[in-house]
Amino acid sequence: MAKTLNTSNRRRSRFNPALVAGLALMGSMVLVAVLAPLFLTPAAESLTADSRLGPSTAHWFGTDEFGRDILARSLVATRLTLLMSLGATVISVVGGIVIGSSVWLAPRWIREPALRLIEAAVAYPSLIFALLVAAIMSPGSTTAVIAIGIAGIPSFARITANLAASIAHRNYIATARLLGVPGYRIVTRHLLPNMSEPLFVMSASAFALSLLEISSLSFVGLGVQSPQYDFGRLLNEGLIAIFVQPLQVVAPSIMLVITGLAAVLIGDGMASAANPRRAARRLLPTRRNMSTPESVAPASQALLEVDNLKVLGPTGEEIVKGVSFNMKPGEVLGLVGESGSGKSLTAMSIAGLLAEGLTATAHTLRLGDLDLLTTRDSRAMALNIGLVYQDPGSTFNPALRMGPQLTEVSRVHLNQSRQEANATMIAALDEISIQRPELRMTQHPHELSGGMLQRSMIAASTVTEPRLIIADEPTTALDVTVQADVLRKFRRYNQEHGTAILFISHDIGVVQELCDTVLVMHRGRILERLTGAELKDGRAEHPYTRALLSASPSMTGEKGRLRAAQWKPDEELEVTP
Repeated sequence: MAKTLNTSNRRRSRFNPALVAGLALMGSMVLVAVLAPLFLTPAAESLTADSRLGPSTAHWFGTDEFGRDILARSLVATRLTLLMSLGATVISVVGGIVIGSSVWLAPRWIREPALRLIEAAVAYPSLIFALLVAAIMSPGSTTAVIAIGIAGIPSFARITANLAASIAHRNYIATARLLGVPGYRIVTRHLLPNMSEPLFVMSASAFALSLLEISSLSFVGLGVQSPQYDFGRLLNEGLIAIFVQPLQVVAPSIMLVITGLAAVLIGDGMASAANPRRAARRLLPTRRNMSTPESVAPASQALLEVDNLKVLGPTGEEIVKGVSFNMKPGEVLGLVGESGSGKSLTAMSIAGLLAEGLTATAHTLRLGDLDLLTTRDSRAMALNIGLVYQDPGSTFNPALRMGPQLTEVSRVHLNQSRQEANATMIAALDEISIQRPELRMTQHPHELSGGMLQRSMIAASTVTEPRLIIADEPTTALDVTVQADVLRKFRRYNQEHGTAILFISHDIGVVQELCDTVLVMHRGRILERLTGAELKDGRAEHPYTRALLSASPSMTGEKGRLRAAQWKPDEELEVTP
């Protein structure tokens, strides 16, 4: 019974009042377009002696100067008008989506000129551009469709590009790129589903605008030519007799209004139904000062070797300034520091996921035998590095259910069938203490709590048994209870599987409990290296580290700590080992 109620609720959410009204109106117009030419063509096109008759039971809107029934002509014209409007809309929508989406998948040197070109094209009114195209080509129905369709592409391309810009840098897009997902799959699987709501509205608006502009072209004589007729052609014919037979323009005008209103209502209703969130109302080396970066363990024993890593900005400025460290298999290493210290940039350089415009250089950047500076093997990266992002709400695609997203790596890079990948993922979710994992696989991300999303992300990052897990501030958005649970999951997985974990955080309390080794970063440099136990005891040498400790809430007093007010950033280069 509960299942029946849930199904009923989903149906009600999809078929909202606006969508129902729009479908009813458009369905009526489509029915007219199909039936009217079959039964009313003789009355609409036959010349008779009954010219300019007024309304009667035989002719509800009267007749024109050739004795043709005005209402019959308006009804018969519906088919050609709808087909032409649909054709122009398809050209505008498909062309705009292809151009707007491709722009954000193209390199920056292509993207910037393309965006400027789109903006320049949008500056010209679409109807003026359509008039120009129609004037160059011979007038006719095909010409009108092509002219209006091409004229509508720039505005749709700009809307699509603007929408894609807000999605292209999300974590799940970055993950898809890391997995080597082709560009067209990124568009169809990630970009378009998350742009569906505004695109539905824009498509409906484009249809209504195409309807109006095609009728306008026909009205001025550059569209449909006699003996064909659409709403615009009928308005053109009725203009001459508007004072003696005003109903000749009223009938096609009513049809225009009904068709446009139906398109707008459908667009609004489909946009509402497309949003899934509305249907339901995530033994260690000794401590040393690191003012001068250096490798801290023999490279031959290291799983991850980072030597003199630098991250350069668009203008060549150094954001990360010569960071060096090594990690052993099974080690939990923490990068700690205030926001903007370069922790995440260091981690994303290792994963090969730096934002566009940033470049990484290093003497050495390797994971085992995998050269992270030169490799383009997405499969090797996906199998060797697991990623856990800061915000679980932005990591998962809100338009897709959890199952396909969690099993993507298994299906793409482990060549598992959908059934095998689902079974593997369900087992991983169960192992990380997510209740009813089979149900979670069928739900959308918004139906799970933040803690469940974060644990799901951890489970997804471990199914390939990676050698390194990069956790970029994975507990920041969680409450204390959930945070502690997530940290236990990390530690348990590390102990049971021997996976190295690079844990990035600005929370010293979290880092000192979880990490074996801690590197303190500030302004793109590593200032100090110490153990988690030393950090917990407050046995830090560098003033910046002690300032961080003094800024952390504690019930053990100020033993071994320096007041934060005494720390000056300019002191960092004056400290000696």
